[in-house]
Amino acid sequence: MDRQEAKARIEKLRTKINELNYSYFVLDKSDVSESVRDALKKELIELETQFPEFITSESPTRRVGNVLSGKFAKIQHKTRKWSLQDAFCEEDLLDWEARLKRFAPNLKYEFITELKIDGLNVTLWYEKGKLIKAITRGNGREGEDVTHAIRTIKSVPLELREEVDLEVSGEVYMPKESFDNLEGDFANPRNAAAGTIRQLDPKVAASRDLAMFFYEIGSPFTETHLETMRELQELGLRIDTHLKHHKDMSSVLKYCEDWITKREDLPYEIDGIVIKVNSLEAWEALGHTAKAPRYAIAYKFPAEQAVTKVIDIIVQVGRTGALTPVAVLKPTLVAGSTVARATLHNEDEITRKDVRIGDTVVIQKAGDIIPEVVSSMKDLRTGSEKTFIFPKKCPICGGEVEKPEGEAITRCKNKECFAIIREQIIHFVSKNAFNIDGLGEKVVDQLIQSGLIKTPADIFNLTKENLLTLELFKEKRADNLELAIDHAKKITLDRFLFALGIRYIGDQTSQLLGRFFQQKAFTPIEAPKKEQTMTLFAEEKEEIKDLYGISALISAMQETALEDLINIEGIGEKVAVEFHEWFQEEKNTKLLEKLFQGGVNIVKMSEIIAKTAISGKNFVLTGTLEGLTRSQAKSMITKNGGHIGSSVSKNTDYVVAGESAGSKLKKAQELKVEILDGTALLNLLK
Repeated sequence: MDRQEAKARIEKLRTKINELNYSYFVLDKSDVSESVRDALKKELIELETQFPEFITSESPTRRVGNVLSGKFAKIQHKTRKWSLQDAFCEEDLLDWEARLKRFAPNLKYEFITELKIDGLNVTLWYEKGKLIKAITRGNGREGEDVTHAIRTIKSVPLELREEVDLEVSGEVYMPKESFDNLEGDFANPRNAAAGTIRQLDPKVAASRDLAMFFYEIGSPFTETHLETMRELQELGLRIDTHLKHHKDMSSVLKYCEDWITKREDLPYEIDGIVIKVNSLEAWEALGHTAKAPRYAIAYKFPAEQAVTKVIDIIVQVGRTGALTPVAVLKPTLVAGSTVARATLHNEDEITRKDVRIGDTVVIQKAGDIIPEVVSSMKDLRTGSEKTFIFPKKCPICGGEVEKPEGEAITRCKNKECFAIIREQIIHFVSKNAFNIDGLGEKVVDQLIQSGLIKTPADIFNLTKENLLTLELFKEKRADNLELAIDHAKKITLDRFLFALGIRYIGDQTSQLLGRFFQQKAFTPIEAPKKEQTMTLFAEEKEEIKDLYGISALISAMQETALEDLINIEGIGEKVAVEFHEWFQEEKNTKLLEKLFQGGVNIVKMSEIIAKTAISGKNFVLTGTLEGLTRSQAKSMITKNGGHIGSSVSKNTDYVVAGESAGSKLKKAQELKVEILDGTALLNLLK
């Protein structure tokens, strides 16, 4: 980026960040997630560092806090209120520690970690132990008088346990359960808390269940930050007891990593961890930059959303022939991993979101797995962006494409398209299907290009001699793959159905279909001839009674009426139609026959998979469970075939309620849904 491009980008970023800050901090609205605002701010900091001649005092990177709303009287802070510098990964924290040691090398560094409560920063003044004023952080030098609202919060003492003069700061927040019960259009608990505090009528604040944690005083009178926190508690001020003392940075890193998942079980929202040097002598020696203290830093949890640029848009062809546009991105961190590509789903989505090559876009991981483009930030366009033209032919084989009426997906009509065959085979050998170790994408490409395989069934006819003709293989690798293929010949019915790659048949759907067909009267195959037993492990030869023959499988699938498939619990009409039609096609029947000629055998699914006490049951979790975290409870339920819901309805089978259970418990009682505590849940799972 040259100087003029940098200048233009910096100006656009400043304008956008200021708009988002006004919306978030003044109007209490979330136009984007906090991680998106962080990403834009981070990019601006990097550009201002690279081009310092464009730094101005009005830049949002130079300010502490944000503009005041103008509703309330402005009050000058007694001591300056600072923002914290951000860290987004382990490397950032290690760099911060290295900077500390370079700046003040003679100090001993120990650390205190505190949960970073996602709320509103407020400073309280006490005189002779009595609360006289509460002020928002504002711009760091002056804030707004919100005493009328703060006095209504039950966790804020109106009188301390000692008659002291004290300036103390903390975070006002709204618990998750209170937010769930709140009527209104607030985007999240943080916005709800901020909006409540800024109400002119204190009765509004009193009617909403706000709370507050305290974490810093204006003029420390102890030797360490840990002692300060204990003093606050002695005075009757509430602190978050999850704070921890650490002897070194390795312990801090472990603490941060642990809370990435543990935060789900908290009754309030946190968006990171605050790390502070424990020694207050070190605080004085380290001092501050223009904006932030050097002795503290805020580690932000891996962003659920991020901002990056679209370098190009390409089209991939999947195993069902679907043409999927994919954005090639400037690599960026999202949810803990580097993302360089993100799906744009289909042509209609590109048009609806108006995503162009060169755009700045918001991305996230759909379902925490697949990166997708959420939106385009049109305000940051320069005019050089290019509109993407969706292809009229298959980009791989050049064949005809079609977009059936009522569908959003465009598909290649050529069933012999290299991309379709390739993706079908890659899916066939994947972890939840045949799980053949050693058959990665590069190997599959070579096998197809050499003509050794044309269908998934050809895999089971491969020999060591075939493999050694490929440049990727030497003796040992060929032996290993041949053995892996032989081991894969015995497969459970659900994994087999998933491997076939039938449209709409995913991992869960294949289990439902597998259970249904397993209950039908399959005829066990006759004991295999001597030469056939070579495909089985020695210890499994006694399990021949659990093997099913190809004729029974094909007959069961073909003879089951479409109506019977639709009536399977959890299987809809769309899935049933695709499944039924697949088994009526002669091409697919021949594939099945070829698979079994290659030695593939279907075995019984585990009885645990087939049926548990909670299979198909719907659960809703609320409150804090004793002796069991929320994530542990969710995992145990789903592994045993149950489903997790977010709200209670007449379709809910069980509500698992712990401490601080609120509206969901009340709704369950109204609907007479069975209510379990943590112990009862464990007993049910047994």
